[in-house]
Amino acid sequence: MLVDGGTADVTALNDRSHSGILCTAQVPWTNTSPVTQIHKELGSTHFSAVALFVSPLADFSYVVAEAEQCFPDTDVLACTTAGEIGNTGYDEGLIVAVGFPKSGFATKSLLIEGIQDLNAQPVIDRIALERVALQDQNPDMEHGFAFLVVDGLSLSEDTLAATISPALRDLPIFGGSAGDGIDFSETLVALNGKISSNAAVLTLMKSRHKARVFSLDHLVPTERQMVVTEADPDRRIVKSINAEPAAREYARIVGKDPEQLDRFTFASHPVVVRIGGTHHVRAIQQVNDAGELVFFSAIDEGMVLTVAKPDNMVEHLRRKMEELSKDGVPANIIGCDCILRRIEAEQTQMSRELSDILSSFRVTGFSTYGEQIGPLHVNHTMSGVAFYHTEPSSE
Repeated sequence: MLVDGGTADVTALNDRSHSGILCTAQVPWTNTSPVTQIHKELGSTHFSAVALFVSPLADFSYVVAEAEQCFPDTDVLACTTAGEIGNTGYDEGLIVAVGFPKSGFATKSLLIEGIQDLNAQPVIDRIALERVALQDQNPDMEHGFAFLVVDGLSLSEDTLAATISPALRDLPIFGGSAGDGIDFSETLVALNGKISSNAAVLTLMKSRHKARVFSLDHLVPTERQMVVTEADPDRRIVKSINAEPAAREYARIVGKDPEQLDRFTFASHPVVVRIGGTHHVRAIQQVNDAGELVFFSAIDEGMVLTVAKPDNMVEHLRRKMEELSKDGVPANIIGCDCILRRIEAEQTQMSRELSDILSSFRVTGFSTYGEQIGPLHVNHTMSGVAFYHTEPSSE
């Protein structure tokens, strides 16, 4: 069901106060009136939409209710996080806001409910109608994209992304799965005061500003492979690999003690699957009590998994940010960054350097339980959109 709703000059980028396209603000979760403070910091700008990335430490219901009072005439989408990306890069315990000014953006947000048992055709039809209407009503806005936030414990992101992507036609889509720190207990999304699980918020956007949707990962496939020989696809559980108990066989292949498998092991020894000539991560969330592997994304029997090794995260991120800057430095970037990247950064003591890069390139966003890019739900990546200042038309 649907409810409306070139190489960069890094030194020059270090001052986040330089002119941006988006408006951003952040407050600690302990603030007694967090959205009131955010509203104050965002100033008098009129927004087409506001996105809130909310620490799981915060009272999500209170934040959403306060947002309804502070932004009564604006679509406000919100989700819980597995960490935030704020002014200084990786952070925790924040409520981060991104405002899309009406002067540069026209938007339409839709709450998609019941995604575990989705009645697909009405959803597809509604998205197509809203996309056409948004384009017809804003012919002067040449650029566009779609942003999706989805319940990260719904086990339905793969199906949802594949279902809605065709209806978007020429609007590239990216997004992230709502998180709950490292607790994996409850993940929530909201639109205009309505809080939902088993749901997603899709925001269609047209803009006067050039926008480039991207996805990046720093993983390189190795020669070590394994075959899923027994699985429960509906619950994303792998029971056996190579006809052996899954956790024990995975541990053997990556050279670890099966009794010591944890999130750090999974972050540093990810597995990927080849889809259409490209490798995509199928990240492991945890080992359950039965010694089975629980995954963050779709898994099935017969799937061939390849162990990947990480490239240097700092060098890779810097290189990718510079690639995004080859025709001009982005004014702002929204990033949906997998929790496994943050865990790996902490384990390898790269968090500070990565945060410096994220801050320098004005990346704002959150850590996710998975990322959406096009029709795919993936892991261990950063998906996002970069915005660029464009010259006004001479006509």
